[in-house]
Amino acid sequence: MKLSDSVKSVSYLKNNTADILKNLRKSNEPLIITQNGEATAVLQDIKSFEKMMGSIALLKILALGQKDLEEGRFKPAKKAFKDIRKQIEGINDEI
Repeated sequence: MKLSDSVKSVSYLKNNTADILKNLRKSNEPLIITQNGEATAVLQDIKSFEKMMGSIALLKILALGQKDLEEGRFKPAKKAFKDIRKQIEGINDEI
């Protein structure tokens, strides 16, 4: 993606909205909107937006996991599975 091709003014957006939306759906490339010569917004198709939000959510989960490791909030997998088995057995005993 060539960034300079993806920059349009707000007046261009107003005058070409239907074409812009059609191109966004087809290209999956974001469009930077300027106002008074300054970049003020990014316009993108919904599928790309949803994909980006999913990626951000995964990165947040990874960051939380990394923080837990750094702060010592973890246990070896063997111990974790043993604890889970005990919980399952406890539930089965109640049934």
